Amino acid sequence: MDMVADSRKSAISHRVARPRQTPFLRRLSIARPPSRPLPPTPAARKPAAKRKPPKPVEIAPKAPGTPRKKAVIAGPKPPRARSTAREKSADRLETMQTVITGSLADDKAENIVALDLEGRASFADRMVIATGLADRQISAMATHLIEKLAEIGVKRVQTEGAGGSDWVLVDAGDIVVHLFKPESRTLYALEKMWGADLDDPA
Repeated sequence: MDMVADSRKSAISHRVARPRQTPFLRRLSIARPPSRPLPPTPAARKPAAKRKPPKPVEIAPKAPGTPRKKAVIAGPKPPRARSTAREKSADRLETMQTVITGSLADDKAENIVALDLEGRASFADRMVIATGLADRQISAMATHLIEKLAEIGVKRVQTEGAGGSDWVLVDAGDIVVHLFKPESRTLYALEKMWGADLDDPA
């Protein structure tokens, strides 16, 4: 009995001697989840910024009538401008052809023929065909043609076959010159191919 009583007394004394935890220590000992911040009150919220209205787009005033109507109202261009341009091109062609045929005649070319290709070919408006008897003569004819065309302002004249051939081509832009030997001229027969007789109905 005495031992039981002593154990009870010791337990009671142990409980009394143990210090009690204060509320502050309880807070430290128990880990609580962080509290969420409270939503701001309507008074604390900032008023939304007012959006500026978009600027009106300025539309340029339309000119009266469409370009097509204006062209119809204005009417066709004066015929003088067109005729002047045609006259200038025709004069230039005649000048070039005169210089070419004159240069070929000076070099003793034979059977000089000029063909009008306007409206029938896209590569040139005129074609001149002539015959030379030797390679050296044909080469000299091509060289003199280039020199005399340069004197009247026709530059960038291209040649093909000038190094000694039966057929030399001199391309002056609006006029193409073919220089043949007699056999080659008969073989290719450019006069029949581009002559006016081909356009006549059979």
